[in-house]
Amino acid sequence: MPKLRSAKKHLIKSRQQRLRNRAGMSLMRSAIKAVRQATDQDTAQVALARAISTIDKTAKRGIVHDNTAARYKSRLTRHVAGIA
Repeated sequence: MPKLRSAKKHLIKSRQQRLRNRAGMSLMRSAIKAVRQATDQDTAQVALARAISTIDKTAKRGIVHDNTAARYKSRLTRHVAGIA
């Protein structure tokens, strides 16, 4: 346990941020999973739009790196294009 007052504050802030980051990652992973589980093109397109929006939000908030977000979006887009 931290002794200094500022270290205690930092511990509290880092715990709160960790929870926020975990929630954001969970939303993003769920959106990605919805795209991967889509069976037809129409559902996949709708799920892809939601997933891209969610991925952009997590990248904007700094939860994932911009390049990581771009990689996720690229792979999902290719996956949806391959659904016949």
